[in-house]
Amino acid sequence: MIVSAGFDAAIGGAFGLLVGSFLNVVIYRLPKILERQWADECAGLAGKEPEEQPEFNLTRPRSRCRQCSHMIRWYENIPVLSYLALRGKCSACGTPIGLRYPLVELTTAGLFGMSVWQWGVTPAGAAWCGFCAAIVALALIDWDTTLLPDDITLPLVWAGLIVAALHWTDVTLAQAVWGAVVGYLSLWIVYKAFKLVTGKEGMGYGDFKLFAALGAWFGWQALVPIILMASVIGAVIGIAMKFSSGLREGGYVPFGPFLAGAGLTAMIFGPQSILRVVGL
Repeated sequence: MIVSAGFDAAIGGAFGLLVGSFLNVVIYRLPKILERQWADECAGLAGKEPEEQPEFNLTRPRSRCRQCSHMIRWYENIPVLSYLALRGKCSACGTPIGLRYPLVELTTAGLFGMSVWQWGVTPAGAAWCGFCAAIVALALIDWDTTLLPDDITLPLVWAGLIVAALHWTDVTLAQAVWGAVVGYLSLWIVYKAFKLVTGKEGMGYGDFKLFAALGAWFGWQALVPIILMASVIGAVIGIAMKFSSGLREGGYVPFGPFLAGAGLTAMIFGPQSILRVVGL
């Protein structure tokens, strides 16, 4: 039984490597796709024709080196192995390839393998793999751009409600619905209160939607430990970045990555384990 579960987890991990490779594309391209869409919408509102641009989506054009535009061949795009074979450099110009690419692939592989190990080759296992892929993409997109795209957050909310309705998780549909409602409204209220007091916006609407998604997946009972862990880790990292002069212009740190990290922790160890760690 253990051997079979281990084999299934290994297959899940291998599939996760492939998904992780695709997530690298999503993380880089989706914000740029959205920027183009917004530019076209602004042009339309201004009564202008949208600027003609080359086709750009998640599949076209093919991946290439950002420095020399070398077209990446299929054997240079094998998850992790190609990075090692190329020694982390472009084969044409020698420009270093970011270490984050293989790390995203390995992280996704580990999360997929863990999901299959815990839930097996089942609809629940597949659902949690999808949850992990969405969370990884959202965390890194938000870190890079401070965006949490509706294209990912809203389907994640609906997916949490659907898996609860299908009884693929231990969360009931009522708990999932109230988790989504309370998750969204709680951060919205904090946002409004902060803006009323300071006149500034302390977070974006994407944070509300991500927290709503976590509420849908884990139920309303999990929201307190999740937000507690995200806030503590965010504060610690924010202070460390401030002392190391690592804060970006404006002195802010996006909150989405910490919500995402707390969500993954809740998936792996359970929401109540977070409270035990902090002594509550």
